[in-house]
Amino acid sequence: MRIGIFGGTFDPPHLGHLHLVEAARTQLKLDKILWVPTAEPPHKKHQPLSVVTDRLAMVAALIAGEPAYEISRVDIDRPGPHWAADTVALLAQQFPGQQLVFLMGGDSLRDLPTWGRPQEFLARCSIGVMRRPNDAIDLAKLEGLLPGITAKVEFVHATPLKIASHTIRQRVKEGQSLAGFVPETVIRIIQARRLYQ
Repeated sequence: MRIGIFGGTFDPPHLGHLHLVEAARTQLKLDKILWVPTAEPPHKKHQPLSVVTDRLAMVAALIAGEPAYEISRVDIDRPGPHWAADTVALLAQQFPGQQLVFLMGGDSLRDLPTWGRPQEFLARCSIGVMRRPNDAIDLAKLEGLLPGITAKVEFVHATPLKIASHTIRQRVKEGQSLAGFVPETVIRIIQARRLYQ
């Protein structure tokens, strides 16, 4: 079985996430995708985040009805900081013998050599890279820094929707419509819990 791992703060999760993940699922022939909300991402220490329970509720609402999608609490039920190498190690224990495919953008692939224990991370998974228009990826340079990475990379081609979580938070503050950004089920949670106001 091939299992995709899609991590993020998901504050909030939106239709752009769904669009990219679905492209990855079909192009990379993934049997299951784990949505992995991060409790305290090391690279966003100074960004205020909604509480985990609210973000979990929104992810659950976003992926409801899609049997290939499920939420993993691997980065929530343990103390931070959460490094991808640890996340993948724990998921490899949880899903022994399965092929793990870590989904990321081209910018994350470029930054991979700066991650904590990147070689250990690469040893446990392959990488599904969701290309962005004009993202400059130098695989030869990456191979020099992380030997073996070229064989681990699989590209996903999908035109990203122009939706960003920070735009959605701003729209809520300004009282603008969220139609076309998040599904109605997520809008209801944002309104009921008075998020981003």
